[in-house]
Amino acid sequence: MLAKIRKTMNRIVAAMFLCFSFLSVYTLWGQEKETLVLIDTDMGKIKVKLYNETPQHRDNFIKLINEGRYDGLIFHRIIKQFMVQGGDVTSKDAPIDKPLGDGDLGYTVPAEIVYPKYFHKRGALCAARTGDDTNPERASSATQFYIVTGKFFTDMELDKKEVEEGIKYTPEQREAYKIQGGAPHLDNKYTVFGEVVKGQDVVDKMHLVATNDKDRPLKNIKIKSMKVVTK
Repeated sequence: MLAKIRKTMNRIVAAMFLCFSFLSVYTLWGQEKETLVLIDTDMGKIKVKLYNETPQHRDNFIKLINEGRYDGLIFHRIIKQFMVQGGDVTSKDAPIDKPLGDGDLGYTVPAEIVYPKYFHKRGALCAARTGDDTNPERASSATQFYIVTGKFFTDMELDKKEVEEGIKYTPEQREAYKIQGGAPHLDNKYTVFGEVVKGQDVVDKMHLVATNDKDRPLKNIKIKSMKVVTK
C-alpha cells in the first residue's frame, strides 16, 4: 500500500515538473527580449533599449547600426529643455558652418505610434520626421532620431495641454512629466521606439552645450560608434 502511494506521489511530482517546465518555456516564447544599444559619444556612453511594439523602427535602427551608418555622425540639433537630435547622414566631418538637418537615406519608416503606453518622457528615444503639411501619415525619417530631455510640468500646465491637444494624460504620464520631465506637446504625433536605460546624465550634459541660431552645437558632439549589446 505504501509503495503504491509513493508511486502515485512520484507521478504527481513528475507531472507538476513538466507543467512548470512548459509554462517557463511558454513565458520565454511569449516575452521577446528587448534589444539594447550602446551609443558611444564624445561626451560619454548612452545605453538605450528598443521597444518590441515598434518592430519596423527597431529593425531599421538595428540594420543601420550593423551597417555602421551612425559611426562618425554628430548630434546636429540640440535644444535646451527639449531634446538632442542626430542621424543626419551628411553630418560626418561636416564643417562647423555647414547647415544640417536634411540628410537622410531616401526612404521613410511607417509611423508606429503606441500611445499612451509610450510617450515623450525624459529619456524617450524617438524618430524625427518632416511636418504634417508634407507628411500627414507621420512617417519617420530613415536615420534621424532624438532623445528627449524636456522640462518639468505642473498639474495646471498639463490640464491646459489636455485641452489644447484634445488628449487625456494617464496617471503614469502625469507623474513622469511632473517628476522626470519631458515634452508632452509631441505625444501621439511622433513614434517613440525606445528609451534610455543608462547614461541619461550624458544626454543632460549634451542639451546644455552652446549652440548657434540653427540649434547646432558650436563644438561637434560625435557618435563614435553604435552597437547592439547583450547587457
